[in-house]
Amino acid sequence: MLDVFAPPRVVMERRTDGVLVLRGGELGPFPPSMAHVLRREADEHPARVLATQPADSGRASLTWGEARSQADAMGQSLLDHGLGPDRPLMILSGNSLEHLVLMLGAMTAGVPVVSLSTAYSLLSDDHARLHEVAALCSPGMVFADDADAYGAALAALEAAVPLQVVARGQAGVTLDELRATTPGAALETAFAALSPDTVAKIGLTSGSTGRPKGVITTHRMLCSNQQALGQVWPFLHHEPPVLVDWLPWSHTFGGNHNLGQVLAFGGTLHIDDGKPAPALFDRTVRALAEHPPTVYYNVPAGYALLVPRLEHDRDFAERFFSRLRFMFYAAAALPESLWDRLEALTREVAGRDIPLTASWGATETAPASTSAHFAGSRCGCIGVPLPGVTLKLVPHAEKLEIRVSGPNVTPGYHGDPQATAAAFDEEGFLRTGDAVRLVDPDDPSQGLMFDGRLAEDFKLTSGTWVAVGRLRTELISAAGGVIADAVIAGHDGEYVAALAWLNQAEARRLCDTDGEAPPDHPVLREHLSAALARLNEGAGSASRVERLLVLRDPPDLDAGEITDKGYVNQRRVLERRSGDVARLFAEPADPAVVTPSERRVAT
Repeated sequence: MLDVFAPPRVVMERRTDGVLVLRGGELGPFPPSMAHVLRREADEHPARVLATQPADSGRASLTWGEARSQADAMGQSLLDHGLGPDRPLMILSGNSLEHLVLMLGAMTAGVPVVSLSTAYSLLSDDHARLHEVAALCSPGMVFADDADAYGAALAALEAAVPLQVVARGQAGVTLDELRATTPGAALETAFAALSPDTVAKIGLTSGSTGRPKGVITTHRMLCSNQQALGQVWPFLHHEPPVLVDWLPWSHTFGGNHNLGQVLAFGGTLHIDDGKPAPALFDRTVRALAEHPPTVYYNVPAGYALLVPRLEHDRDFAERFFSRLRFMFYAAAALPESLWDRLEALTREVAGRDIPLTASWGATETAPASTSAHFAGSRCGCIGVPLPGVTLKLVPHAEKLEIRVSGPNVTPGYHGDPQATAAAFDEEGFLRTGDAVRLVDPDDPSQGLMFDGRLAEDFKLTSGTWVAVGRLRTELISAAGGVIADAVIAGHDGEYVAALAWLNQAEARRLCDTDGEAPPDHPVLREHLSAALARLNEGAGSASRVERLLVLRDPPDLDAGEITDKGYVNQRRVLERRSGDVARLFAEPADPAVVTPSERRVAT
């Protein structure tokens, strides 16, 4: 693993009040901005492909030289239209070559970028979130790649952001007009003024614990983060990464971590227009087969769909693993059953160990703060602090809250001094609300285990704390991939129960049906009942799930039940679905509820 991972470096300080402080290694120098990175890499290899995307025939591509040229033109045009540090660029569309060059142009010109989840435009009925963001950020321009698809969203923003740009269709200014602009002295003046403290982006928090806030994201945060990743994954310096990635640039994982890595190390990104949804995942498989990645990033929901494909298609698996250095997951905990299946696949198909690793971070940390960059890390291990990062582990009830300081940490929230003040403790550490525990209390180099969000945990009437995050992943693992996600219930109750959604691809296979597997299918109920029995065997009350109710209706974005990261907002689901929660705890048991012994009440 020495050619993939650098040895972990961490020093731990124990304070008398129970606080633990973990310091990563020394951070090396980094460029002043991502725009400087773009120009450096474009000068070194202008003909190398920076990005591709699906097109009517094959894939459209963009070289590094073309990206530099178009970014300069876009940056000059943004300045000509009055954008600047206080008038950011709002982007509604998903990942695309147009989105990329416009983002790079804004960064070159010192214009902050506000990339929004496409769900705010395409899945929302009232576009309330768009109005909130426009009011918060005062954008000077809004971009959408398709005037027809985004027509309703553009209309909703017309009063707040009259200057609108599209790549296709009839609305406002066309992207080709921006691309045709001749760069001039104004752009070079703006570029010369860039510094590590220049605002590159305003990122939105996921909204998992409240209304999203605008996270000020500086070039210092982005560039220092990539410098740290290059130190713990040294092969990146001599092996430019090749990524096949769907993760949205509106989110810090896709837009800062993954895209940033390709930019920082002169790599190539093949944009995947699929996502972890059964109807779209074939696109992901095609992209991975066509362009085997050197590093692979995904969320647990993506691995839940990928693993069965790899297991049932040896040719695809061999292609996927052919030049893979490591696999990586983030944004939510990975069920241990998936971890085990991936490890078995690498041994059987690749004939070598391909590490499966993770890290931890937040929108406020651009995003990585830790990395499990060592062999033999356990499922759920988020690693040690990155170079330049200091972690402060503060006792909270029965857990340790993780707090962060370092060059990757935001200076605050845009236009919200109260939220900024509340976000930092008396020593200047960012409060995250996430909990961790040491793998080995005497050896910090073994890393940290993610231990859920403090706001989600609750007590039973017995006074026993329920670790929601841990129990949720254990439940999903016990179900063997049939459960896509779950919400844990039981606050001030006598026992723990859960609401769940099915992974229809696995459920259909289990029930041997071509159509949708219904929650009351006898084979499915028997499988879930047995899963609960396995989970509960020998476990205490806080680690048992006594009842399970499978929901048909997916989480509702407009209602705040799902975040930009793609995971379920535990608290909001329990609030909105109080009727379903009541069914879980009704006496006698509701007929639809699954129990470990499957004693179904007769109807």
